[in-house]
Amino acid sequence: MSRSKPTIEDVARAAGVSRATVSRVINNVPGASGQLRARVRQAVVELGYTPNQTARALASGRQRAVDVVAVTYSPATGWLGAHPYYSRVLAGIMSVLEGADVQLRVHAVGEAGAAEAIDAIAANATVGAVLTNIPPALAARFHRQCRRAVSVTATAASVPAMEVDNAGGAYAAVEQLYRLGRRRIAAIHGPDASTCALDRRTGYARAVRQLGLADLGADGGDFVRENGYVTARRLLERHPDVDAMFVACDLMAAGAIQAITAGGRRVPQDISVMGFDDSLAAVCSNPPLSTVRVPVEEMTAAATRLLLDGEVPAGHRQQFPVELVLRESTGQPAVPSFP
Repeated sequence: MSRSKPTIEDVARAAGVSRATVSRVINNVPGASGQLRARVRQAVVELGYTPNQTARALASGRQRAVDVVAVTYSPATGWLGAHPYYSRVLAGIMSVLEGADVQLRVHAVGEAGAAEAIDAIAANATVGAVLTNIPPALAARFHRQCRRAVSVTATAASVPAMEVDNAGGAYAAVEQLYRLGRRRIAAIHGPDASTCALDRRTGYARAVRQLGLADLGADGGDFVRENGYVTARRLLERHPDVDAMFVACDLMAAGAIQAITAGGRRVPQDISVMGFDDSLAAVCSNPPLSTVRVPVEEMTAAATRLLLDGEVPAGHRQQFPVELVLRESTGQPAVPSFP
């Protein structure tokens, strides 16, 4: 016989509290001590209890909403308006929510106090959440409290996710630069806290190792233009014979191009540059940027449909392809096939 799903009454019995106390904890409202809250949350995890989000919304009078959650590491540089990645995230979600009676709520969570902020957002979720730029440990924490969550970056095994082959895309980018005759291929890597950046770093390292090239990678920090500019200048001072750069995101690559041309070199004649994402920054760069396209809009649209359609299976994975997009920053060669 199949077991029925645990109920709020089951949680109350397991925690040794009243149904009302469980409701207060789940809905994050006053009226329960810290010790009781801990007992209830432990019971929720042990039983695998998943609150009925729609019923909770109706009972509380709250509008159903999809939450978008991002951890921001550089608040001084901005995020939503300053980085083209997030506009693509929102565009994909809004393409699905158009005409639906569902709101969109956006949460920027600072690195300090991120765990507490994650808890509060999870407790108040209704339709569910799209997690972007959330480290795996925090994503797993969110998912334990709200099973209706989908990450659009590589994440913990239990958390449903939309994924791309970041390592394979980075490998293909370096291989393309090699096919152009470039042999001193430097890299500007993204932040260690980003799983996408780590996978792209892995792909670069594998490519230069298999192609017999020197590893000229440098840590660029956050995915912002200024870091690409500063890191490219540092690379050129340290390795003046660099003839190509693979940069972990388009915004950083635009900064790298500015640094290269400010130093009197030409792109792509002297140094070819390859970015990653295929964002607005790639098209607006001068010259336009060759890059690896990540289908961000398609990924976030798929994540939103999954939330709207019903229960989200734990560990669910949906794979999306990446694609080389060749523009003037690497010249006009024929498009290669992926390895």
